[in-house]
Amino acid sequence: MTFTTLPATLMRGGTSKGLFFRADQLPDDPARVQALLMRALGSPDPYGSQLDGLGTGISSTSKIVIIGPSQQPGCHVDYLFGHVAIADALVDWSGNCGNLSAAVPVFALMQKMVAGAPANGPVAVHIWQANIGKKIIAELQMQNGRPVWWGDYFLDGIAFSAGPIRLRFLDPAGGASGKLFPTGSPRDTLTLPDGSTLEATLIDAGNPTVFVRAADLGLRGDETGHALSADQQQKLEWARCAGAVMMKLGPDIDTIQRERPATPKISFLSPASQPGCALTARIVSMGRLHHAYTGTGAIALAAAAAIQNTLAAELCGAPVRGQAFTFAHAGGCQTLEAIVQRQGRSWQVSEVVMTRHARPLMQGTLYIPQQP
Repeated sequence: MTFTTLPATLMRGGTSKGLFFRADQLPDDPARVQALLMRALGSPDPYGSQLDGLGTGISSTSKIVIIGPSQQPGCHVDYLFGHVAIADALVDWSGNCGNLSAAVPVFALMQKMVAGAPANGPVAVHIWQANIGKKIIAELQMQNGRPVWWGDYFLDGIAFSAGPIRLRFLDPAGGASGKLFPTGSPRDTLTLPDGSTLEATLIDAGNPTVFVRAADLGLRGDETGHALSADQQQKLEWARCAGAVMMKLGPDIDTIQRERPATPKISFLSPASQPGCALTARIVSMGRLHHAYTGTGAIALAAAAAIQNTLAAELCGAPVRGQAFTFAHAGGCQTLEAIVQRQGRSWQVSEVVMTRHARPLMQGTLYIPQQP
C-alpha cells in the first residue's frame, strides 16, 4: 500500500468546519492536490457518509481551505476555499465560505504568517479571498503570541462559546458576476423546467444567491432538517439553477447542476417568526437545508434587505439600512450590518460586517491512500 502524508489543521469557523492547509506544503500539480483533498475528506462516497475520511456527510463540514502568503498589496494572506461534493468527484471552487473566513485569521496567526502581529492586544488580519477576488479584514485579539480563540461569545448554531472575531467583508458585491444585481433588477421572474414561474431576487454579494418567498413554494418558512419533500427540493434546485443561468453563471440548468453545486445558494424567506428579527430565512447548501445559515448567504441577505424593491426588503416591511439587521434562521438568530449607498441609478455595498468565532480542533498528519 502506498500513501501520501500531508500536514493539516482541522478548524471550525462559524457554523462550518474544514481542513486547512498551507499552500507551500501541497504538491505543485493542481489536479493531484484536488484528488488528495477529496480523498482526505472521504469523497466521492456513494453512501453519503464520508466514513473513510474526515468529512461527516453534510455540506457544512465537507470543506477545504488553502492559505498562502498574499500576492495582493496590503494583504497578509491569500485564502482559497473549496467546497467538496460528498457523493461526486468534484470540488466547487466558485465561491467563498463566510463562516470559514472567521477561521482564516486564527490559522494564519497560529502559522506565523502575519508579519508584524503583536504578542498582545488587537490585531487586524488582511485577507485576500482568492475565489471571488475580494478583501476581508478580520479583527481579533492576541495573547502571549497566540490568537485568542477562547472566550464567552455565543453564536446561534454552535453549542459552545469562543472568542469573538469581527469580519469586515469589503466591497463584497459582484465577485462572481461583476454586478450586485446581475440582471440589473432587484426582482426577476424565473421560469422553471416544469413551465411554472417564480418571483426571485438575484443578488451577488458574498456569493451569488437566489432569494424566493417560502409561501410561493408552499413552505411555511420555518422548516428544518429533512422537512422538505422531494418535490420541494427539486423545485428549489430548479430555481437555483434557473437563477444562475439568468445571472450568466452558466449556459444552462444542466451545466449549473453539474459544475456549480455550491453556488449560487438558494434561500427562501418568510415574515419574522421571532421577536427582534426582521424576517425569517432558510438556506439550502449542496442540496440540503443548512442547520443554521451560511455566512455568505447572510451577507447577500443583509445587502438585499437594505435595498428597496427586493423580496427581502418587502418581507422586512421596508429596507433595513443604516442599522443592524437581525434575522431568524434554523439555528436561532444572526445580526450583521450592510453599509449600502445609492450610486447614481445603482447601489454600492461598501462593506458588510459580522461577528463570528472560530477555533482549531486538531493539528496533525493526514494519511491519504494512493488511488488504485
